[in-house]
Amino acid sequence: MLYHLLTPLADQFQLFNLFNYLTFRTGGAVMTALIISFLTGPSLIRWMRRKQGRGQPIRTDGPQTHIIEKAGTPTMGGVLILLSLTVATFLWARLDNIYVWIVMGVTLAFGALGFIDDYMKVTKQTSDGVVGSLKLIVQFAVALLAAWMCMDALSQAPDAPTGLATSVGVPFVPLSIFEAWFNAPGVPLGIFIVPFAAFVIVGASNTVNLTDGLDGLATVPVMIAAGAYALIAYLVGNAIYANYLSVPFVPGVGELTVICGAIIGAGLGFLWYNAPPAAIFMGDTGSLALGGAIGTIAVAAKHEIVLAIVGGLFVLEGLSVMIQIASFKLTGKRVFRMAPIHHHFEQLGWKESTIVIRFWIIAFVLAMIGLATLKLR
Repeated sequence: MLYHLLTPLADQFQLFNLFNYLTFRTGGAVMTALIISFLTGPSLIRWMRRKQGRGQPIRTDGPQTHIIEKAGTPTMGGVLILLSLTVATFLWARLDNIYVWIVMGVTLAFGALGFIDDYMKVTKQTSDGVVGSLKLIVQFAVALLAAWMCMDALSQAPDAPTGLATSVGVPFVPLSIFEAWFNAPGVPLGIFIVPFAAFVIVGASNTVNLTDGLDGLATVPVMIAAGAYALIAYLVGNAIYANYLSVPFVPGVGELTVICGAIIGAGLGFLWYNAPPAAIFMGDTGSLALGGAIGTIAVAAKHEIVLAIVGGLFVLEGLSVMIQIASFKLTGKRVFRMAPIHHHFEQLGWKESTIVIRFWIIAFVLAMIGLATLKLR
């Protein structure tokens, strides 16, 4: 909004020319989201505590220490994240960019779904919220629409490489190989790019949700992933940088750098209250929304597979649950003492703070490896 209001005045007031710079507006989004979190956080937490009473119901089949230490803590802290993220994005992003609306649409839709899930848990004082199958149906419906819109927007972009809209790149493989073999900047999937992209979005959303089991565990890795994709979106959205790095140029996607900045600011603000011992949990309201946002940004930037590296911690959490379920159903035995895998380390006697910080380190290392794919081709 500020871009559209103030850049026309740049001829009269040279200072307003700053709003033409994506880096400046990204920095503004970071600080705006952070300030909103600081200003609204305390009152929101007090209001949530009054309304929720006993707070988020703790799973009885989870670690027993959680029942004692985390009981009574309010949830739905994702409302604070979404508030600061949304305001910051709409203030600093260009509102004539289709990708901004696609990403924010998914983020708010997934956030609304998570809010309903959290509300059902709190009001019924049970760990069972929205039926899992219904939740997946809604997520895939939203994700399929978002994936189709991304493909349609890219296919109509006059400067986009031929075949980019319906192809997927593979990390560490030179662009020239794809162009020689497929005459496209990636492996051509045709119309199947839509369900593939939807799977990326839904998978990112649910694996972030699984990771959100300890104070601060999901928040920092999400910020790290947002930082990595801020750089990716900025570079692939610039024709000069994309050509230099030999990655496909994706017109217009650079504007998603602002949303990534807003995610970082909102995450930092929320972490202030979520640091152990947490004053509030983000709940599904925050985790489903943030995961969906990161997944949609990866799809829009045409770096879908790289998300498996940048967000490798989320993948590990999701795989641990899948392996645990499959092993128990097939053999009657469990691979991990408890899933997701962060609970496994709790059962081994690791302190919560130790698990959280070590997982943050893993997330940072994986993000650096993911960013290396931009050059190692």
